[in-house]
Amino acid sequence: MSTDRMEAFSDGVIAILITVMVLELHTPHGTSWDALRDALPILLTYVLSFVYLGIYWNNHHHMLAVVSRVSGLALWANLHLLFWLSLIPFTTAWLSENDFATAPTAAYGIVLLCAALAYYALQTALVRAEGGGSVLAAAVGTDIKGKISPVLYSLGIGLSFVNRWFSIAVYVVVALMWLVPDQRVERAVAAAQLPEKYRRPST
Repeated sequence: MSTDRMEAFSDGVIAILITVMVLELHTPHGTSWDALRDALPILLTYVLSFVYLGIYWNNHHHMLAVVSRVSGLALWANLHLLFWLSLIPFTTAWLSENDFATAPTAAYGIVLLCAALAYYALQTALVRAEGGGSVLAAAVGTDIKGKISPVLYSLGIGLSFVNRWFSIAVYVVVALMWLVPDQRVERAVAAAQLPEKYRRPST
């Protein structure tokens, strides 16, 4: 099966999730800056969650750009990823509307952790479908960021029971790590589009 339907479906789901989060933003009561200040926690949490959904959309797109087909296992792995992403609007609202309390902060981190593990499972399923010598397998390599992220999320979840702001800081750091699309995939896409005689051997 080609990747087109899976990519289109995933794009639609992520777009809906962003729309749901936008609808949770209520207009401040009043016309002063103080009224906007009261809504600041909700706005900042929305920005963080928007960035996370954008990161998954971006990297999902780049990953599928070097994949020629998907297996049944990959389809289920993709649904597994979308399930955890679909919980981001819920945990975002719970977190922002309760002043970053311990339980919502921990729940937010748990959803991010599970989404990261689900993305890794999808990546593994696609590599298996493509083969060990595929462009995707070469682009992923050791995937250091993908392995460090779950560790940091686990740290953030633990810190939520100590100091919620340390926990939020960890979630922000992970988002900053992933803001730039993976350059290994970018290089793999560029190499795959070049004629064989123009390709340079990898170092």
